[in-house]
Amino acid sequence: QVQLVESGGGLVQAGGSLRLSCAASGSIFRTNDMAWYRQTPGKQRELVAEITRAGTTNYVDSVKDRFTISRDNAKNAVYLQMNSLKPEDTAVYYCNALVTSHGTIIDAWGQGTQVTVSS
Repeated sequence: QVQLVESGGGLVQAGGSLRLSCAASGSIFRTNDMAWYRQTPGKQRELVAEITRAGTTNYVDSVKDRFTISRDNAKNAVYLQMNSLKPEDTAVYYCNALVTSHGTIIDAWGQGTQVTVSS
């Protein structure tokens, strides 16, 4: 069993910053690729940023130069630093991790954290 718990969402004015955190717990041998997704009502979940265990990152174009994904392998944690936030960044943000557990790879998801950016 693997759980992902997110924190750090909230309400912020446009131009402000937030930092999301996500920690994996349970029967974990290793956390592999980790990522942040977001979703707004009526739309598909969208990949925001992803990071490999080695630290290679990838971002959706709309957040490049504003968001930074990072991770701490010792803590099985992933972070998303969000700067220069815009109203269109408003969404529920989900943490995702591919976790090796008992010889299998589990595609784990957090419960989501709301980010609201006011104009």
